[in-house]
Amino acid sequence: MKFLKQILDFYLNSSIHVALSCYALVRVTFHVFHIQYDEAMALFVFFGTIVGYNFVKYDALVRVKKNPIGIQLKIIAVLSFISLILVGYYFFHLQRITQIVSVGIFAVTALYTLPFFPNRKNARNWAGVKIYIVALCWVGATLVLPIINAEIPFTANFFIKCIQRFVLVFVLILVFEILDLANDDPHLQTVPQTIGVKKTKILGFSLLVPFWIVGILSFTFHELIINLIMVIMLMLFIAFANPNRSKYYTSFWVESVPIFWWLMIVFL
Repeated sequence: MKFLKQILDFYLNSSIHVALSCYALVRVTFHVFHIQYDEAMALFVFFGTIVGYNFVKYDALVRVKKNPIGIQLKIIAVLSFISLILVGYYFFHLQRITQIVSVGIFAVTALYTLPFFPNRKNARNWAGVKIYIVALCWVGATLVLPIINAEIPFTANFFIKCIQRFVLVFVLILVFEILDLANDDPHLQTVPQTIGVKKTKILGFSLLVPFWIVGILSFTFHELIINLIMVIMLMLFIAFANPNRSKYYTSFWVESVPIFWWLMIVFL
């Protein structure tokens, strides 16, 4: 059992799980916009997520705090390096405009981690903006990039899907912020710190209702049913979220929502 827990911890700590969630959202985008499977696009996002998230998570730990590097962190560093090489490989298989936009998303990720401005903290520590930066990066990587790479024009349907994807990621992050309430720096001004846990949950519920209703304009009946199942699942995660929950509640189960969404589309 201890060995299985170590494998699960490595799977989560190395960002493979969150990368799989991003990959799942890319596959959802392919399905919704009737795009033929694009291996280069999907795997670029998958490996790019591993590189980006590990950079965000471990940069300060190693560069600033100079903590000793354990065996697991060394393996994660090797995995991230291999992923970086694969990101470079798939990058050159993308359309030129996709490459340019992806560099912009990477720049935002770097801004999120590194203090580019003198006497300023990185964007991750800017009060109240963390949740918006993360949500925008997810929308950019999992929806905008695949659409641009497939050379699909920006229609009203595209912007509706962007809003829906932003709301989905925003709500997922709300659950994370509720669980991290006890550990987050008060100066971050996360949503639960600003309005309280109860109002944060109400906000999450309130956002999910229009998220599903707006889909009536562009989804098929079967997709609406699948989206309704996902909305109910998210509402349950929000309802039972509290700062005393295990880290696996968010880092595994909540981050699995996009994967469940993709699997429901595939099998249902």
